[in-house]
Amino acid sequence: MDLLVFGHAGARVLVFPSSMGKFFEWEDREMTSALSEHLERGWIQMYCVDSVDADSWYAKWKHPGDRARYHARYDGYLREEVIPFTESRNGNPFLITTGASFGAYQAMSFALRYPALVGRVIGMSGIYDIREVTDGYTDEHVYPFNPAEFVVHEHEWNRLEAMRRMDIIMAIGHEDAMRGNSEYFSGRLWSKGIGNALRIWDGWSHDWPYWQRMIRTYIGGSD
Repeated sequence: MDLLVFGHAGARVLVFPSSMGKFFEWEDREMTSALSEHLERGWIQMYCVDSVDADSWYAKWKHPGDRARYHARYDGYLREEVIPFTESRNGNPFLITTGASFGAYQAMSFALRYPALVGRVIGMSGIYDIREVTDGYTDEHVYPFNPAEFVVHEHEWNRLEAMRRMDIIMAIGHEDAMRGNSEYFSGRLWSKGIGNALRIWDGWSHDWPYWQRMIRTYIGGSD
């Protein structure tokens, strides 16, 4: 699969596109320009990956379990190929995952599945309960990729401690239809002692100019 790399040093940033987006989306939408100083100064190095949404979660003609199984292959690609690739190019141990809209789900799901790898996750205008996409359906294939489910039932001490150390940031508009989903998920995290910064922005705030402002605000951590 294709990906793009921006920057020469700094914290590694794994960037997920929005729903059914491509690896060049953040460049096209001027998100890389919004972070130009961070890239030029060597504060971050961005790895923009492709999506398989059209064949996984957004393939509505498939059974949700089949969609989840396809997504599992993508998850394996990220863990077994993309992460080692980033490590081979950049020895910085700090990894950030981020994305906007459905990319926020991808960033959060990956971060909480592999909390020992990720130091910060920034979700912008996202959903974090994948049952919003599966019409409420869950099973043994969907569950491992639904943060709103698997976090609540996580009992392994080492994994919980890694999640608690993670810098978790969620920004969403006051009038965004997914605001309730973000607030629900934030509460589920707090119920497990996992701190997070839920930031409610004025208005709708669900478009690229807002996301450019959000990523500049939060790339260095919660405000």
